[in-house]
Amino acid sequence: MVQAVTRARRSRSWKRTLIALAFLAPAAGLYGWLILGSFVRAIQYSFYDWNGVGEATFVGVKNYTDIFTNTSKLVTLLHSFELMVFFTGGTLVLALAVAALTGHVARRRGGDLVRTVLFLPQVIPMAASAIGWSWIYSREGLVNQILDAVGLSGITRAWLGDTKTALVAIGFIGTWALLGITTMMLSSGITKIDQGLYEAARLDGANAWQEFRAVTLPGLRREIVVCATMTIIAALASFDIVYMTTQGGPARATMVPGVEVYFLAFSQQKVGAAAAMGIVLMAVVLLVIIPLQKLSSKD
Repeated sequence: MVQAVTRARRSRSWKRTLIALAFLAPAAGLYGWLILGSFVRAIQYSFYDWNGVGEATFVGVKNYTDIFTNTSKLVTLLHSFELMVFFTGGTLVLALAVAALTGHVARRRGGDLVRTVLFLPQVIPMAASAIGWSWIYSREGLVNQILDAVGLSGITRAWLGDTKTALVAIGFIGTWALLGITTMMLSSGITKIDQGLYEAARLDGANAWQEFRAVTLPGLRREIVVCATMTIIAALASFDIVYMTTQGGPARATMVPGVEVYFLAFSQQKVGAAAAMGIVLMAVVLLVIIPLQKLSSKD
């Protein structure tokens, strides 16, 4: 009797498993075809010299060696890491400050307005934001108007047209674009921290900075890792901001791997070289992100 009941339960369990697999199969097949299939083809193309139309020529790892021996392509990768200073470092510092300072506002009247204003950059299409920032940074734009008004007309310039300032200007655009979502995530994390920890810190005589360092920061470790992961990927894989503002110029001063892949594939018809650059970019992202995920998983 017991064995019969056990067999019946196993049979029902297998049926449920098969039904679940049947429902998952279409989505899994589509994912495998579109994502994994494209990834495998990209790896294949990276070993060929191909213009996308004619006959492909096998070149082995030449496309990869060109990336690491070509100074201009190495600088392209370096630009992504420079953008991380703004996209990740600047954004996290500002987001932590804003989240800590406005935490009490979110629980009172006006909190919805604060959240809406902070989240606004995420709602605006990046293409529209890039065009707006191009005007702001132009010779007659808002930045130069402010500098003229405060008596600093001597340093005005076309900020996106100067090789010394173009990448920094794009970095500030990225900080603006990512500040809202990171602040929202960190503010949400702050609300989950036990308020008793803050009360205990105050009883011990801790000031606001000591509370932030001893209670808020440790309590936001997972949220900080998530925000860092998101902003690092945005910096390393940046495309839309750079393409819409400078297209990698002036003189490749803002060229990043995403834009480089686009020009290699569609302007220079070097599909193999573009695929190799994309694979290298993916590897760089993983090398940076995986240690962060391990940090987040630690208790």
